[in-house]
Amino acid sequence: MSTCNDDFERPFDFEPQQLDEWNTLRDLCCANEKYFDSHQDKNGIKIRAALVAIKDYLTDLQPLYREIARFASHFDFDEDNPGNGYRSFLLLVDKCIMYSELICRQIHDQKDSVFFRKSYYMKEIEACSQLLASLFTCLQHLKTMYSWSTEVMNDGKLSLYPLEQYNTQELLNSAQNVNQYCFYGRCLGFQFCDSLKHVLKTLSFFMASFSEMYYSNSTLLGLCTNSIKYLLDPEARARRIVNISQHADISFCQAFWFLSESAIMNIINTSNLAINQVISIPPEELVLPTLDEGIISVPIPNSHIGKKPIHVRLLSSKRRLGMVGSGGIGGTLCGLCDELIIHTHGGGFVSQTSRSHEIYLRNWTVTLEVPILSIDYSLAPEAPYPRALEEVLYAYAWALKHANTLLGSTAKKVILVGDSAGGNINLGVILRCMQLNIRRPDGIFMAYAPVRIECIPSPSRMLCLTDPLLPFGFMLRCLKAYVADNKKSTKEHENEDVKSDTESFAEVSESDLIALALSPNGDGANDDQKLVSLPSDSTLNSVSLTEVDGAECPKAQAKSREYINRFLNMYRNSGLASTSSPVAMNGSVSRNGNSSGQSNKSWSLFGWSFGRRNSKDSRELNMENTISSEEFVFAIPKDPFLSPYDAPDNMLANIPPIKILTCHLDPCLDDCIMFARKLRSLGNKVTLDILPGLPHGFLSLVQTSKEAMEGSEICVGRIKELLEL
Repeated sequence: MSTCNDDFERPFDFEPQQLDEWNTLRDLCCANEKYFDSHQDKNGIKIRAALVAIKDYLTDLQPLYREIARFASHFDFDEDNPGNGYRSFLLLVDKCIMYSELICRQIHDQKDSVFFRKSYYMKEIEACSQLLASLFTCLQHLKTMYSWSTEVMNDGKLSLYPLEQYNTQELLNSAQNVNQYCFYGRCLGFQFCDSLKHVLKTLSFFMASFSEMYYSNSTLLGLCTNSIKYLLDPEARARRIVNISQHADISFCQAFWFLSESAIMNIINTSNLAINQVISIPPEELVLPTLDEGIISVPIPNSHIGKKPIHVRLLSSKRRLGMVGSGGIGGTLCGLCDELIIHTHGGGFVSQTSRSHEIYLRNWTVTLEVPILSIDYSLAPEAPYPRALEEVLYAYAWALKHANTLLGSTAKKVILVGDSAGGNINLGVILRCMQLNIRRPDGIFMAYAPVRIECIPSPSRMLCLTDPLLPFGFMLRCLKAYVADNKKSTKEHENEDVKSDTESFAEVSESDLIALALSPNGDGANDDQKLVSLPSDSTLNSVSLTEVDGAECPKAQAKSREYINRFLNMYRNSGLASTSSPVAMNGSVSRNGNSSGQSNKSWSLFGWSFGRRNSKDSRELNMENTISSEEFVFAIPKDPFLSPYDAPDNMLANIPPIKILTCHLDPCLDDCIMFARKLRSLGNKVTLDILPGLPHGFLSLVQTSKEAMEGSEICVGRIKELLEL
């Protein structure tokens, strides 16, 4: 049986080992079927029926698997990096075969034992048969998608994106039969490495339980009862997760993802840093030199919410001259670092901050011995596109100007690093640097980032129907929250007073910086050491309302209503079971506390409120809030700063050296592969790593998985190459 690390080292065709696995499963099914043939009880009949179904699907799957395996390699980045959405689904089949074989072998070996639980194994083998059925439908879906792959790229290979001219009706008709519930029940995590299977099941249990707390007005006892049900009943958990994915609004996604910043999640992070300092960047005029020896004023972020300070977090394993947080402590300071890493976090554009990403950034800082500046950009839906892009661009320009006076770096080499949504924003920043003709970063590293924000199907994007961390409903609502038009005009904010929301920090004006430009080691230091080192409780927070208007990005209409309607109908009807179930409880929970003055009692733990809430402030999981075509007919800007894949070739050819890392089981896999192929065909220096057995967002799981930590170490290695350390 192949291990997690060799999943993609072989070409995709039936090798002897694979044939052995398929034949072994078929033989085990036959042997077990023969044993249970005489069992006429309910469980025995169901076990036999599931075994027959598995054999039938094995027969139907084999020719379809072979057909897809023959053309899957046509979409690879290169021979050393085989991988794309087609291969990913073949891997899902391989993993399903191995998982089903394990269950069948357990039945075969334990069926005569007095401890054999027939009802338990009936449910297990039924789940396996449903999983094979769903994967069979997915492979049929992929076969149709391949017939649409007619565009030949500059590298001579076919595109993973179908042309818009192809009608999706046939594809969606077949996809309506995909049973999503089987991917979130007993078989949840079957496709991932062993160290993550229990973690993902725990997170899924957490999601289901948290949804009860978020959408419930029942008592604490009732909440605990439902949570125990999700722990003991995988089918109930699966129904709840699918219901949440399809019906929950964006606020639930934000609340659940922000849990990673709670005390519970951060208690495992024990690494200490010399510097962990929040800085508030004021929205004032910022002038940089241009590459043609001119000067330009960098646009102050102003979209949607007006001019506001931008918060950034400086992380460093060493105290350095000219670094915020190094002053007033005493001891020896290290010299300026020639390198600087600027990090933009992920979170679907709607959630998380630099704090939640410290779980891996701390290790990176210690290993690389380079300061990392992580940017807390404003989040959608309150601050949709292009606000985050404006803020990250401004913070990047600010870092270039203040690197040696605040960040402890000469900034001779600056690298942009980002995961998921952060990688997308960083690419937009580089394109804006080209547009403004200012200094570009010296390199970019991005992990599992989307680069084409459009409603275009691809094989790997279908993985969101199986993904426990990035379900399809969550992904769609994040997309809408980020790119949907915001009717509030930026002009409403032009005359607003700008105030910092970090009142606990000291405010330091530009004149204060001049006054503080003294040696931290005494007046006798030489000129090279006369650099500012602000106290550890300080933050730059000067205010100057210099008006600089940013250019608006052109927008175009989204895909047709007919296409979106069909795709969403497919998703809405994609379960074999009914989405309405006893576990999908309508309920409420207050987000603002009980302000009615009534005697309703409640208490909270780690930010979760328990107890009955005032119905006036309640939140309900509206089962009518199904994803609809009307809800998702919105304008997606045809904008290269939003979808860097669509940028002009002359701009993409001049992107700095780039390292891309993604995962075989990531819905953004095809985005990364297509972008890497396009850059390489334009002569760009690009490397691509595709990791096995890991999910989208695995960097947040480094403390719980050996494979995730190894993936993080690969990231560090690629960043080292960009820094030439």
